[in-house]
Amino acid sequence: MENNTVEILQQYLWKASYETIEMVIISLVAALVFGTLLGLILYLSETDLLVKNKAVNAIAATVVNIIRSIPFIILLVVLIPLTKFITGTTIGPIAASVPLSFCAIAFHARLVEGAFSDIDSGVIESSVATGASIKLIISDVLFVEARASIVRAITVTLVSLIGYSAMAGIVGGGGIGDLAIQFGYYRYESGVMLVTVVLLVLIVQIAQIIGDKVAESFVH
Repeated sequence: MENNTVEILQQYLWKASYETIEMVIISLVAALVFGTLLGLILYLSETDLLVKNKAVNAIAATVVNIIRSIPFIILLVVLIPLTKFITGTTIGPIAASVPLSFCAIAFHARLVEGAFSDIDSGVIESSVATGASIKLIISDVLFVEARASIVRAITVTLVSLIGYSAMAGIVGGGGIGDLAIQFGYYRYESGVMLVTVVLLVLIVQIAQIIGDKVAESFVH
């Protein structure tokens, strides 16, 4: 590896890695809170046995579909005014976390809805027949029965966020993707590009392995 590449990595890699972790954690937390809630609303408002509400379901589904239909790089630009209003700036990892969070919430919501939908309807029917409250069904049936699928959904969301965070570097979001673009692409430092790609692959693989192991522990 060339000395110039080593110097660049020594100077910028740790900072870029920290920025990527910062973006991913913020947006993942947003997805876990608001995405899970939105996914639950989508499921409950569509299920005859629980609290079906076509209007609520239509509104929630429309919001999710609109966000998911916009390519992330365009969403970054579209949300610039909102990003500046929330964070006071449009550059840096904190600013990039705003569009990342919107994307993660919509993405995770659909995965959570799918996880609940995969639950055997007989289990829900039995709970309703015994007179269990909606709150009890949600806490003791839905989340318990779907926990393995929800963990897999979290893993998929996390992996997707790592990829999206790399794109955030294009608009000054910082992170490993920004390092790859600024030095690996614009300055033709192939060594920097190689290291950043390998690092991103390793992070994704580790996240996937951990997620799979946790999901398997809930199945058995």
